Amino acid sequence: MVTTTEALPTPSAQHDVPEQTRSFIDEKHDEKRESIEIAESLKGDVYDDLRVIDMDENGKERPIETDIDIATRLISLEDEPTLPAFTFHLKEHVAITIFASTAAESALAISIFAADDLYYGLHPNVGVGIFTLIGSQLMGYGLGGIMRSFLVYPTYIVFPNLLPTVQLFDALHRGKKIMLQKKRVKFFWLVFIGIFVWEWFPEYIAPTLTGISIFCLANQDSPWFTRIFGGAAGNEGLGVFSLCLDWNYVGSGGGSLGALFTPLSTQLSLYSGTAICIIAFCACYARNTWNGQNFPFLSQALFNENGTRYNQLAILDDKFRLDPAKLAEVGLPWFASSQVLTRIGSNLAIGATIMHVVIWYGKDIVDVIKKYRAGETYDPHLAKMKVYSEVPMWWYILTFIGSFAMAMATLYTGHSGLPWWGLIVGIIIATIFLPFVITVYAITGFSPNLQSLVQMLGAAMIPGNPQANMYFTLYGYNTLEQARGLIRDLKMGQYTKLPPRVTFTVQALGAVVVCLMAFRITLTLTSQKGGLLNYIIMKVIINTHREILLDVQGSNVWSGQQVQSFNSDAISWGALGNVLYAPGGRYAIVPFSILIGLAVPIPFWLLHRFFPKLGANKVVTPVLCWTLGYLSVGINSSVFTTFCLAVFSQYYLRRYRPRWFRKYNFLLSAALDGGTQVMVFVFTFAVGGGSGKVINMPTWAL
Repeated sequence: MVTTTEALPTPSAQHDVPEQTRSFIDEKHDEKRESIEIAESLKGDVYDDLRVIDMDENGKERPIETDIDIATRLISLEDEPTLPAFTFHLKEHVAITIFASTAAESALAISIFAADDLYYGLHPNVGVGIFTLIGSQLMGYGLGGIMRSFLVYPTYIVFPNLLPTVQLFDALHRGKKIMLQKKRVKFFWLVFIGIFVWEWFPEYIAPTLTGISIFCLANQDSPWFTRIFGGAAGNEGLGVFSLCLDWNYVGSGGGSLGALFTPLSTQLSLYSGTAICIIAFCACYARNTWNGQNFPFLSQALFNENGTRYNQLAILDDKFRLDPAKLAEVGLPWFASSQVLTRIGSNLAIGATIMHVVIWYGKDIVDVIKKYRAGETYDPHLAKMKVYSEVPMWWYILTFIGSFAMAMATLYTGHSGLPWWGLIVGIIIATIFLPFVITVYAITGFSPNLQSLVQMLGAAMIPGNPQANMYFTLYGYNTLEQARGLIRDLKMGQYTKLPPRVTFTVQALGAVVVCLMAFRITLTLTSQKGGLLNYIIMKVIINTHREILLDVQGSNVWSGQQVQSFNSDAISWGALGNVLYAPGGRYAIVPFSILIGLAVPIPFWLLHRFFPKLGANKVVTPVLCWTLGYLSVGINSSVFTTFCLAVFSQYYLRRYRPRWFRKYNFLLSAALDGGTQVMVFVFTFAVGGGSGKVINMPTWAL
């Protein structure tokens, strides 16, 4: 029997539902004053089958389209400020999750320590390491909190990647005795257990399931077939039309943005750019652009012109600064052509991000700041949060000042080579670009990467010093990344009605406590999300798997691609930036791409202005530019599978099965990602080598 929270809408009731004029998947969102009224009058919850707010004029459920749809139809507006003691409730669960996510944020300082050990033979002092971690992590937290009025509170700040987690919290803690909610919870656990069991096959028992390519099976002797259709191993190929049955790569924990929750406009922009990436990689390699055929098709390492590995220490002096005499003897390093295109794409995306935000969202940001200063409530969830005490601005300012002092002290005690003014300039860069990055990330689900811009500016200001460049990147780029994580978690607190002061406390404590534990406990070095808990295991892994970490492909368990790429960037920008990337230099197009990127969004904006029916406003230009290098690293066999899932979820289910999409789509994503992550954690420490010993599965047909 179908249950309802209200009778089917009468004609008069239908007029109470605000007209939806702009699509969330079209990116353009609008602040509607009716949203606060909806928050006050809404009856029912996400688990209900029929609600007035979900119905169209024909009495059928309409698709989720706008930012207000997401705020009022996908996320519960219920709140209970006074909760009973000694019970594990939603807010405790959210607080624990935010505390844990603080630990899971990427710690770029760990990459510096790893690069120092692997490539320079340097070993940081324990005390300096701890305070470098704390200073670099908390600085972004202070900065993000200061800007929360227009980067957290507005309705158009959605953060699509939060939706599965928030819906999971609602399912586990709200309406526990209601049959429809019990059905959703049962669905979640069945999928969670199923994927946990299944993932043992592609991850351990039958690794072939990670990438199945009919084309590669049909022609196993052609290098070009492997380059185009391969991709089951790191840096093997582009994965065209490959089938991947491993959710660790298909899901949001892998290379995808999240097929089941990222807006369709973002994903179509991504895969359109991926098609350009495939053509560009193959064309540059075939035409031997930048001597690409001398090097691997996909690689993040530095090479000599003859294809051998570049010895970076051979061009540095005893203080790890560039020695011009040694450089003249050894020669300049080379990149694989795919890596050059990746750097061009990253810089195109930086310019596109700036212009994209200015022309599409500039007016909205200004309006929100004015409303905040006037004391207006401009979001239904923010209206519910008024019962809680706000975090005073000085808390965030004090956090920022304290972390700045620690960073300044460790610059000199840790012999980073970065002058005091370099730290200040790096922070200024992070401050300027934070609104642009967060706006794109929160609306589209894509986070622009400013690392290459920061490294380029560091090379221009402090030439010939790769160590200083790494630390300039730490404070110019990592500060922004940590602010992004804090802002995302603040939005989670707003969605779940967690008191702001509790959110601040768990975030700050999580960062400090985890940094102090960083030299005792760890996770893994294999991914960017290794976080703050990995110093000791980092040392163990480096000592026991040094050759694998230095290898281009690595293994299916361990890979040094992240550290290789970071170190290559430090050398190419920090030591050789004024030679490799200068006007007339070998890779001069790379920095110039930022200026080109500024122009990319303008044609789409003009096209939409004069021909609005063409849908040019759906093109997410930062994503389109960034994906020029999307397939340059890692396992690429998941790309085609992820694209098919994205179309099925974000187009078919969203449009033609809106009720199932509203009630189950995001729970499905949470279950698949959650079960996979638990399996990978168990696998890593049980047989994958996280405990110091690898137990290999017997080699057989798969």
